[in-house]
Amino acid sequence: MALVTNVIKGSDAQRLLLLVHGYGADERDLGGLLPYLDPDGTFAAVLPRGPVAAPGTPGFAWYEFGEGAGPGFADALAALDALVDDQCEELGFDRAQALVAGFSQGAGLAAALGLFPPCDRVRPAGVLAMSPALPAAEVADEARTVPVFLAHGTHDPLIPVQRSRDLARALRTAGVPTVYREYPMEHQVAIEELRDARDWITSVLAGDKPDEPVPEDPVELVPSVTTARWDAEVLQSDVPVIVDFWAPWCGPCRQVSPVVETIAAMRKGSYKVMKVNIDEEPQIAQQYDVQSIPMIGLFRSGRLERAALGAKPRQQLEAELGMLVIP
Repeated sequence: MALVTNVIKGSDAQRLLLLVHGYGADERDLGGLLPYLDPDGTFAAVLPRGPVAAPGTPGFAWYEFGEGAGPGFADALAALDALVDDQCEELGFDRAQALVAGFSQGAGLAAALGLFPPCDRVRPAGVLAMSPALPAAEVADEARTVPVFLAHGTHDPLIPVQRSRDLARALRTAGVPTVYREYPMEHQVAIEELRDARDWITSVLAGDKPDEPVPEDPVELVPSVTTARWDAEVLQSDVPVIVDFWAPWCGPCRQVSPVVETIAAMRKGSYKVMKVNIDEEPQIAQQYDVQSIPMIGLFRSGRLERAALGAKPRQQLEAELGMLVIP
């Protein structure tokens, strides 16, 4: 599989840096990160283009979904593996000194390139995975010394942050030196993330293998409730329950989420605040005829008492739910 590739050589290029874009982007997408990741021009950055047109976007993807749909994850991984070999040979670099990095789909592939079998693959000096979409976490024995920097947004609507938390713990359990960071952002790259990544790269280039314990999962102000727990958590609750009906693809839902979290913090003890992902729990949405989201419902004594539709300021939302408004 031949890949369209852009190569940007730093002023003092001594190593290869593979930058693999995410879904719906192209080979130019991550080039803008180089001034942050490589301000000294240490790398020759190789930026390939995914081989699959991404429907509904002007960009590309690395693999298709579904059996028999077209190039899969393994095909993309093999193509990137061959590309790293070819570029290292052409540029005269040692593959074992390369760094592999990516975002979303590209981050999952970068992680797999650094960590997955087969055993005869030459491992890179490190893996930088930003908001990775990774279908598995299979670490080859000889890859357990490859340092990994893993980062994710706490408000990512496409790939839940919990996946990266679990991945970071799995990597450290497998003996992989791992640094995990998360940031208050959605499915994107933040300046703070790039600064931390640059510090990690500097450490790796110095021969270190940074490794840090993964922090405990933060306590959610607004936990999710499932169909199995609905009766116990909501209908049988001793205190009124505010329920945020939402979905990851809903923009207004993301706008009102911080408002709901503020209500949860301010009303702790007087109200219970929870959320329902209507894509994951359609039975609950159907039961209460949720046709438009975000819908914020107030449940009391086992029934839906009031509901407010749309993203609104806290005081307006509280007023529509019949709550005593707190300044």
